Amino acid sequence: MEDRRSHAAHAQFRLYDQLSQFTLFQGMSRADLLQMVGNTRFDFLKLGAGQHVVKEDDVCNKLLFLVSGTIDVATFSDDRSYQVDERLQAPWLLQPEVLFGLTCRYTCSVRTHTECHFILLSKDEVLRLFDDILTFRLNLLNLLSTLAQQRGRRPWRRVSVPLTDRIARFFIDHVHYPAGRKEVHILMERLAVELNDSRLDVSRALNDMQRRGLVELHRGRIVIPSLERLFM
Repeated sequence: MEDRRSHAAHAQFRLYDQLSQFTLFQGMSRADLLQMVGNTRFDFLKLGAGQHVVKEDDVCNKLLFLVSGTIDVATFSDDRSYQVDERLQAPWLLQPEVLFGLTCRYTCSVRTHTECHFILLSKDEVLRLFDDILTFRLNLLNLLSTLAQQRGRRPWRRVSVPLTDRIARFFIDHVHYPAGRKEVHILMERLAVELNDSRLDVSRALNDMQRRGLVELHRGRIVIPSLERLFM
């Protein structure tokens, strides 16, 4: 009996440590968070490398917290003419904004790159925590409001004059996390259309960025080794 209690207590403390990495649970006292862990149903998922986590257009009915491992995220244009691939590491909360709203479906496809461990929190449990715990409610509202405000400001930013800056802005506007390695699968002609510029000028600008080590050009694919360098 004592061994079972000790094991249960250890599991609760481990779950506490994992959840405390995420914005939704920050600001809660250790006692409150441990009480929440004891009264909330969390599910757990372990996936090996190369397995699907979610696919684009899957229904989102839970929050997925990546607590260890690395995932590959692929996001596609509406007409499927280009896509952006990102590699994201734990801790990461997968698209919390699609749990509610007009369309509760994922807008990207996610596959594990390494072995990954997830904590799952169902929509019903999220709603219960929203009602019961003020800190969780404020954290969730702040998270969703921040995402909405960031995206709402994008159309109103000043248009950059240099073409290299507009290319960098295009990359930054199409990622989930504005740092790290990215791959953009796009034809030069399509990128020129997106930027409202000529293919020749876009090609020259990209080659200039490649000479500066900002991108690597391949046929139909642009590799960005470190997206944050585009800001510098």
